[in-house]
Amino acid sequence: MKYESSLFTKANSLVWEEVAPGMKRKIVGFDDNIMMVHVHFDKGGIGVRHAHHHSQTSFVVSGKFEVTIGSETKILEANDAFYPPPNVEHGAVCLEEGVLIDVFSPVREDFLAGESGYKK
Repeated sequence: MKYESSLFTKANSLVWEEVAPGMKRKIVGFDDNIMMVHVHFDKGGIGVRHAHHHSQTSFVVSGKFEVTIGSETKILEANDAFYPPPNVEHGAVCLEEGVLIDVFSPVREDFLAGESGYKK
């Protein structure tokens, strides 16, 4: 195994990584095949449209988001979820401060660049 997080993660002990204005994340668990990321958005925060080869599914913990996948846009709230297929452009605009849990497969190696404390 090239990448592996700790068996248990106390999210409150992790430092937020600012990834864009109004958007920060904590990587809470991963190995080579899967990664879970806690993403916090301020109202107005934007997850810019992008595409990647990873499979992804996202769960809305709180807040309200305008999510676009391909050419389709929906408003999602707490307990909703979305699945942007691999290589399909997607993005989100936070309408009310909120949190997403993103799960990727395989691991997003680009997210681990510069991170310390992880087994490689």
